[in-house]
Amino acid sequence: MPGSSLRLLLSAQQIQERVQKMGEQIDADYPDGTLHLVCILKGGCFFLADLARAIRRDVLIDFIGISSYGKGKITSGAVKLTKDLDSTVDGADILLVEDIVDSGVTLNYLVNVLQQRKPRSVRIAALLDKPDRRVRAVKAAYIGFEIPDEFVVGYGLDFGERYRNLKDICVLEEGHAA
Repeated sequence: MPGSSLRLLLSAQQIQERVQKMGEQIDADYPDGTLHLVCILKGGCFFLADLARAIRRDVLIDFIGISSYGKGKITSGAVKLTKDLDSTVDGADILLVEDIVDSGVTLNYLVNVLQQRKPRSVRIAALLDKPDRRVRAVKAAYIGFEIPDEFVVGYGLDFGERYRNLKDICVLEEGHAA
């Protein structure tokens, strides 16, 4: 994209290899029943598609929309539900599929909301974990990569709705074109 300054952090090949391994671990951890993959929109949809294909067992897919960033780089701290689930999750094993665990504000809120709906279990699968930014405790069962405290885009991650379509995950350097 013209005028942007991107530095490669994780290649498409690295991402795909790690997602396959995560799928294998999820299969081993959920040997029975139906697993409900709940994707957090919008960023998680790229990861969801690849992870669902890497899981060999039966899965159901649903989407939930949460906002805490708006168009900036820093969370507002206020979480808003923008799209609810289409199906009931009472008694279900839920695997929340998230692109990145950052401050923990959004996931902490969402796990609490889902637990009120009486699922059998709620776990988190996140492609990226940025523990240096954590302000709320969140424990992801499956993590693709731990990354430093840098602003990343690509593979679903965006800045102002841009860069989601990149195959790689890149650091958006300061002085970027907005």
